[in-house]
Amino acid sequence: MDPLEDHYLNVTRKQFFAKTAAGIGGLALGSLMNQSLLANSPLERGLLGAPHFPAKAKRVIYLFQNGGPAQQDLFDYKPGLLEKYDQDLPDSVRGNQRITGMTSRQARFPIVPSIFKFNKHANNQDGLWVSELYPYTAQIAKEICVVKSMHTSAINHEPGITFLQTGSELPGRPSFGSWASYGLGSANENLPGFVVMISQGYGNMQTISSRLWGSGFLPSEHQGVNLRGAEDPVLFLSDPNGIERQDRRRMLDFLAKRNQEEALRSNDPDVAARIAQYEMAYRMQMSVPELTDFAEESEDTLAMYGPDVKKAGSYAYNCLMARRLAERGVRFIQLYNRGWDQHGNLPKDIKKQADATDQPQAALIKDLKQRGMLDDTLVIWGGEFGRTTYSQGTLSKTNYGRDHHPRCFSMWFAGGGIKPGISYGQTDDYCYNIIENPVHVHDLHATLLHLMGINHEQLTYRHQGRDFRLTDVHGHIINDILV
Repeated sequence: MDPLEDHYLNVTRKQFFAKTAAGIGGLALGSLMNQSLLANSPLERGLLGAPHFPAKAKRVIYLFQNGGPAQQDLFDYKPGLLEKYDQDLPDSVRGNQRITGMTSRQARFPIVPSIFKFNKHANNQDGLWVSELYPYTAQIAKEICVVKSMHTSAINHEPGITFLQTGSELPGRPSFGSWASYGLGSANENLPGFVVMISQGYGNMQTISSRLWGSGFLPSEHQGVNLRGAEDPVLFLSDPNGIERQDRRRMLDFLAKRNQEEALRSNDPDVAARIAQYEMAYRMQMSVPELTDFAEESEDTLAMYGPDVKKAGSYAYNCLMARRLAERGVRFIQLYNRGWDQHGNLPKDIKKQADATDQPQAALIKDLKQRGMLDDTLVIWGGEFGRTTYSQGTLSKTNYGRDHHPRCFSMWFAGGGIKPGISYGQTDDYCYNIIENPVHVHDLHATLLHLMGINHEQLTYRHQGRDFRLTDVHGHIINDILV
């Protein structure tokens, strides 16, 4: 084989573009080798160097309710449905909607109103209606904004969750948290900029995949770090028996030297990312044990989060951890709470879910507020879609199920530049279609990035010959819900 041809065959496509990218890999390496000289470089502080404009939210806590909570049983009060019990949903309302295979063969689509009572809360003319399932959340009604007019194109869990987390129904795109980390960088050198925690609910659980907090085609140091609900929150973080901390330091120094040589040779930015991840893991050996030690928390604070607060991996534990991560400068904190997929036996299962989530999430808002952190912390609550007004399977006045419903669902937001104590958007009398102020997933992402000081059209990454962004080519900021 010709030597020149052999050389070209051994130059990867990634290396080719890296070597023609104005030395980005070298700059990243330089920032790691001498952070004091390049402390203000865009790669240290994120691609943008600083937000496009003053940010209302310095950090995000995303309480993702995996499975699709039933909006008409929690926040979208429809008393008129009581008189329509067991009537068929009119064809004019359902239209030509694509429905799942779980109900497509039903002979009827009987309307089932919520069996739970609602009460009005908040200090404004309209007030917020909150179900009796959520008495603690009702106490923070004056702090939250409920958007009842969310909608999505996904009708099944995997594409629905992927869409909410990445802006695309197709796997492989960077997650919301990764985009935030990529654009703004980290505010704490001892903890990751993007942290993920998972809690187990009750009933039907949907699979949670690590790609949901992956960095996709962004540099890998921007992927989320999953803190496990276990004695050892991060696998392999502790030193093995017989290894002292100075031994780990010498090992990392040796690896860094070899990787630095490789980075200078190949200009591959992944090598610089690898160095950064090794160094972060080393610093986390000291920061994570302190993070997970609740000894400094007052008894009043622990009691506010509920009886499960000391149970590692519970929703209560993760909510308190979210506050601790937020006050330590972690920019994006994602909680996945499983168990909202209630196709049958909804009254019993949703009550268990509500009991497990109500007190902790209300405590999180109260805790942030009393510490002066709510104004610049954006809290997000919601799932991947809603549930149908008609019953799936057997219907009785005390037992029913609901199928997936992408046409309308509810999410709530608090702090970080969001107007408190309001509702936005309206659904029809059947809680089936949006009749006022629709909010698409792309609109949601554009608005949330705006609150973080980011113009969603300008945070892009070139990949496979085109510029990608979280909102793709869509997205409008919902100014009516902003302070």
